[in-house]
Amino acid sequence: MEENLKQQHSIIVKIALFGPESTGKTTLSKQLAEHFKTVWAPEFARDYLQEKLDQKGQICEPEDLLPIAIGQTKMENEALLTANQFLFCDTCLLVTKVFSEIYYNFCDPALEKAARKHKYDLFFLTDVDVPWEKDTLRDSPENRSEVFTTFQKALVEYEKPFIILSGDSTTRFEKAIKIIEDLQTAKEMGFSSHDFVQIYQKGIPLQTIKKHLEIFKNGISKVHLVKPATKNDGILKFTEDQFTAFSKAFDTKKEALKLIKFVPASGAASRMFKFLNEFLNEFDLENESINGYINKKNSTNLMVFLAGIEKFPFFETIDAILKEMHPDFSTWERDKKIYYFIKLLLDKDYFNFSNKPKAILPFHKYITHTATPIEEHLNESAFYASANNKAHLHFTISDIHQAQFENIIEAEINKVERLTNTKIHIDFTFQNSTTDTIAVSLDNEPFRNDSGKLVFRPAGHGALIDNLNQIDADIIFIKNIDNVIQNHIESIAMYKKALAGVLIELQEKVFQILNQILNHRITEEQIEPAIAFIEKELNTVIIDDFAKYTLENKINYIQTILNRPMRVCGMVKNEGEPGGGPYWVRDRKGAVSLQIIETSQIELNDPNQAQILENATHFNPVDLVCAIKDFQGNKFDLNQFIDHNTGFIVYKNKNGKELKAYELPGLWNGAMAKWISIFVEVPLITFNPVKTVNDLLKPAHQPQ
Repeated sequence: MEENLKQQHSIIVKIALFGPESTGKTTLSKQLAEHFKTVWAPEFARDYLQEKLDQKGQICEPEDLLPIAIGQTKMENEALLTANQFLFCDTCLLVTKVFSEIYYNFCDPALEKAARKHKYDLFFLTDVDVPWEKDTLRDSPENRSEVFTTFQKALVEYEKPFIILSGDSTTRFEKAIKIIEDLQTAKEMGFSSHDFVQIYQKGIPLQTIKKHLEIFKNGISKVHLVKPATKNDGILKFTEDQFTAFSKAFDTKKEALKLIKFVPASGAASRMFKFLNEFLNEFDLENESINGYINKKNSTNLMVFLAGIEKFPFFETIDAILKEMHPDFSTWERDKKIYYFIKLLLDKDYFNFSNKPKAILPFHKYITHTATPIEEHLNESAFYASANNKAHLHFTISDIHQAQFENIIEAEINKVERLTNTKIHIDFTFQNSTTDTIAVSLDNEPFRNDSGKLVFRPAGHGALIDNLNQIDADIIFIKNIDNVIQNHIESIAMYKKALAGVLIELQEKVFQILNQILNHRITEEQIEPAIAFIEKELNTVIIDDFAKYTLENKINYIQTILNRPMRVCGMVKNEGEPGGGPYWVRDRKGAVSLQIIETSQIELNDPNQAQILENATHFNPVDLVCAIKDFQGNKFDLNQFIDHNTGFIVYKNKNGKELKAYELPGLWNGAMAKWISIFVEVPLITFNPVKTVNDLLKPAHQPQ
């Protein structure tokens, strides 16, 4: 019996059509066989049962199932002999097994075992969204959805690689062809059928994965720094009066513009509390003192944390809960109090701060309440990203945290709107999972988790260029979620509006030139002032051979230079903060441009490049004002202005195993590399990020 149910091994790719009756399996099998110039294995049960019905007037009975299974196996094995690269199976033993349990609540063990062992490169689970067609053997037009669910559960239970096919016959056919072709590509890349289904469900193109695997293998070229951008050499320096004038100019024009404040807000707080987690994992309360631990580990961060512990905005809340949980808390020794304070702060069953997004943590203590970064961004949006008493605020978040964001907004928005006399409209987007990137081991093989599945990771904030691309606005203010301030919001707003004023002034000049070109009103005499504007006000380097161009080519070149999205970026003096900064950079074609560059992009082993880094005077605080529409009011496709050679390879750890991950070109680095970029020095007061919890002790985050 077992031998008759044995499936022949073959290098032929076998695709099983799987699903309830009357879902188009036979039609699709024929179509695919014809398309791929091969054969298909029909459903043995149909002829077997039709003959039984015609000759004996009998329908299917339990004792028919094993003969059907044997006949189906034989038919499939015979079809393999003439198959060309592919074999499409109209059904399989797993279908017989499912129907056996549906109709008879029983399955012969031999059939069940064979159904489990039979392997196919892919199952197409055919949906019930097509009309049920009656014939002499079909008898179940009712409960089709429930039957479909039963079929799907069988595939999941038996761990079969499957993809659901829905839609009309044409849609299914075209979709199936593409899937099969991609399956072949995946196998050529060394992936299994289960890998392919996982990739398909993520929605990541195989060519993208192939490109990323090549990046891991070949590495990423470092950028070539020409020199740091400095004051009057890539960075504009304004007086306070000039900032005020630009801010007022923005105020006079903003009513006619659609403004949005864009806040990347999905970042987790794990790094904020890293040193506290290390303390909990390493400190032995019974056998050492906290001072001893600090000295042993040279933990300056913990020393600072303890020195200012009562100044943290969450101190009183946690202290009160500890006293409620432990009636004798006041009698405890200092070390025990501190240990349990930190433990409660990070405990997953209580505050769990290190596993939450920064956006929802308490940052600032006011007389009446404690404010999160969300509330502070609500305030900021009303102060500088508003027009006609309306503000638009956009958060990019993780979908699992949306409810927490909404709860905070619901609790605070009415108060902020009342105090600012501004109606604030809020929306969210999530980082698209199709931008996730595959992780690899240190020897560049696809990294797998303990279950053998491929590991994909979010591709860094560079993936948010897709989110920004969805925004419809004239002016977009970009600021990180943790860069908020408790004091001097009026000053912060003035500088932010001034950057927008600079942007609008330059944009108007750009649009004027582009409209001249459009209307064929630019002459040879007007070329020189246009080039002077590009060089002096847009800090853009013109190619050496420009003077040799014909007038037509000069105009085309100017149009290409000017018809791009634009950003004005605030830059602060470098005071040793980690992160990126402004530089003049030479690309692979020899063109020099202003770019924001991360330290990891620089070849530090090159003494010249290391010296340029050492000479850098400014730091990028991620304080951007952007314009993403052209001179005719059409949105740019921001994906056309990315330097795809500026991603990052990072090293991570998953469950104790080292891995490498690829992050897409950063949102304000390579993802905006081909934008018109203007760098403006802004005061340090505008830069108040919270990278570690101790940053909350700085004056900008403390009550005054």
